[in-house]
Amino acid sequence: MVSPLTHDAMKPTFKTAQAWEQAQTLMQPTLIRVVDHLRQRLEASDWQGDYQKIEEPLPGFVLHLTRGEKRHVLKLWDLCFQVCFVDYPTTDLDVDPVVDVDSQLLDGTGDVEWEILDQKVRQLLARLFASLDEEVKPAFVESAPTADDRESEL
Repeated sequence: MVSPLTHDAMKPTFKTAQAWEQAQTLMQPTLIRVVDHLRQRLEASDWQGDYQKIEEPLPGFVLHLTRGEKRHVLKLWDLCFQVCFVDYPTTDLDVDPVVDVDSQLLDGTGDVEWEILDQKVRQLLARLFASLDEEVKPAFVESAPTADDRESEL
């Protein structure tokens, strides 16, 4: 699996100038909702989370999740991209995808549809937290090495 701290993040290319403008409207509200819903999930679970600011490959944040010996790293921009864009790829991180904005997230005047945005974020995070104990994880989730793994590398 690709390390969220060292891989070149996918930098979406927009199909149209309108899609780029719509993304500009959506990305900040989406990031706010993702962080808020992550906070709620963490408060209701036995996972612990710590944010780390990163500058490369894209300025932003990752969330380190820990529960016992299990460790994962979530790439916040990739989570936001999955919410905002239609069919955003989650498996091939070597390709910069051409994306289109999920038009359901905006009303007829171009304003954010907050209830739909909240629902989509909640659904994504529900799938994400359900997958944390599975062997196969989405590409935006990196399993961090455990203490045993680090010792065996020595």
